[in-house]
Amino acid sequence: MILIKDIELRRGAKTLLSGVNVTINPGEKIGLVGRNGAGKSTFFALLTGELQEEKGELEMPAQWRLAQVEQHMPDTEQSASEYVLSSDSALQEAQAQLQRAEESNDGMAIAEAHLALADAGVHDALSRAQSLILGLGFKPNELDKSVNSFSGGWRMRLQLARALMCPSELMLLDEPTNHLDLDALVWLESWLQRYPGTLVIISHDREFLDAVTKVTLHIEGGKITRYGANYSGFETMRIQEMVLQQAAYEKQQEKISHLQHFIDRFKAKASKAKQAQSRVKALARMEKIAPMMSAADFTFSFKEPTHLPNPMLSIQDGSFGYRNSSNQESLILEGVNRSVLSGQRIGILGANGQGKSTLIKTLAKSLPLLGGEIVEGKGLSVGYFAQQELDVLQLDQSPLEHMIELSKRGPVSGREQELRNFLGTFHFADAMVNQAVGTLSGGEKARLVLAMIVWQRPNLLLLDEPTNHLDLMTREALGMALNDFEGTVLLVSHDRALLRSVCEEFWLVSRSGISDFTGDMDSYQRYLLEESKKLREAALSKEDQHALKTQETVIKGMSKQEKKAHSQKKSQLSQQLQPLKKELQKEESVLQALELEKESQLTFLAQDLNTDSSPSTKQALLEKAAQAAKRLKALENEIAQTEERWLKLQEQIEEINTSQ
Repeated sequence: MILIKDIELRRGAKTLLSGVNVTINPGEKIGLVGRNGAGKSTFFALLTGELQEEKGELEMPAQWRLAQVEQHMPDTEQSASEYVLSSDSALQEAQAQLQRAEESNDGMAIAEAHLALADAGVHDALSRAQSLILGLGFKPNELDKSVNSFSGGWRMRLQLARALMCPSELMLLDEPTNHLDLDALVWLESWLQRYPGTLVIISHDREFLDAVTKVTLHIEGGKITRYGANYSGFETMRIQEMVLQQAAYEKQQEKISHLQHFIDRFKAKASKAKQAQSRVKALARMEKIAPMMSAADFTFSFKEPTHLPNPMLSIQDGSFGYRNSSNQESLILEGVNRSVLSGQRIGILGANGQGKSTLIKTLAKSLPLLGGEIVEGKGLSVGYFAQQELDVLQLDQSPLEHMIELSKRGPVSGREQELRNFLGTFHFADAMVNQAVGTLSGGEKARLVLAMIVWQRPNLLLLDEPTNHLDLMTREALGMALNDFEGTVLLVSHDRALLRSVCEEFWLVSRSGISDFTGDMDSYQRYLLEESKKLREAALSKEDQHALKTQETVIKGMSKQEKKAHSQKKSQLSQQLQPLKKELQKEESVLQALELEKESQLTFLAQDLNTDSSPSTKQALLEKAAQAAKRLKALENEIAQTEERWLKLQEQIEEINTSQ
């Protein structure tokens, strides 16, 4: 286990953490949370040895291997598969051991090296590496592409794949979901749930934390508090603590006021001087309870649009894609016929590479429409949040310069002081308004883009992964602002909490076009897992195909006895699969029944219970509603447990299939 005893950490003269006592048990999955600047990265630096404690003691098992995502951008001509495979330290050491043994011509050492290679999983290492790469959203034809041929975001995914590939007892992940689409995020979530080591994650995605972690470490005021719950459980416990602390503070203030009143009244009277002095001492000895001070919440709102055309826009036989430098077209979506109406809240869903961002970019006119027509409503005003904020920001300009330029272009103008005041509402105050954008953090750049959108008073919001780099506080503020927005929203996001809270309908983007998705986010998550599984099954590498052909050749050359043994093995595997498949079908039936019951309970709770019936009838309805709410909570737990069993069965079946 990891024991942290009375640790104090400093950078220069600044104390970052003080008096920290934390225990991390083997195999625990922990969410590390706290406001930006609270010290989360500092805590990681302590665990990695980058920072040494000024005081206190850190105990960690010497044999534990550490895995984390390297932050530098990789620069290599290695293929994606080779690059990820090279991070398997156990395999690399075994291969080096074999090379040394062969050079010394030591037969015993060669045999030991081959055993080490087998222990390191040399026979399936490449397929494991490629499975990680495909799970994180790469296409099968990209497995052999050089690392340098990928963009920055995709290279960071390869860095994440390397961390997952590396054998470890402790894994530290700092915002691992930032560069991921929802399908890759769901896959990563499933992978981390099976990770056997100790895991510590910094993330601003509450659903991701809830699904993966069981313990939360909260950093505030240089202290770390441990909670035995996931993020939602931590929030509940934290609120309860705040209420209790505030109540205790107010009660103590009443006592202090009473004591002080007695002291002030009787300190000059000789007959009461002794009692007054006694109360002075009691007041001095009293351990003061601090008031519950929470940092000011960040909130903002979209201004009321000046026009609300209906429809906002209409797509007629639209073809979406790219044109390369040679003006050759790469078609992704075609034959699209859709209308976007006033007031709609549409979530854009689809597996990685199916055209979600292409659709948004084309509607925002960042990409040309390749065919068909887009008819815009009169007075349409678009607010576009690009997935890469740098697409709309100038690194050498300040936030104020961005706003001044935006004000000059219209449609909304403003004086410099007005622009400064407006930026202040987005936490750009004092010197920050004149700071170069290139020196801002990712979250600050995202807030600036949001400020620029709000200023323009759009009636149609096109948001492509707006929560990248946003902390939980800003994500919640964005969700509230979108719910109050009177215009139309088209949202692409891997933040399921945001999709759930904002979107009232969903479009599914696939190679066959755009269709309505009638399920909820839970059913979409199951759809993504199924699609990911199909992709991995279809993505046999050249080595796998060659191995398959070799296996067929070997079987043909087997003796009758060997063929019989091979057939018996296949029969045994089939017998292993049969009960698992039956169990899987059973869990699917249970899940379907639970979902139907959940819909029934939600329908009942949605009805108006304030009827004109008799008091007894109304009371019966209210009691039934209370029972329905209680049952609904139990159903959500049962659904989560059933889904977990379903996933484990899928994994077991997949493992048996791959072992054949």
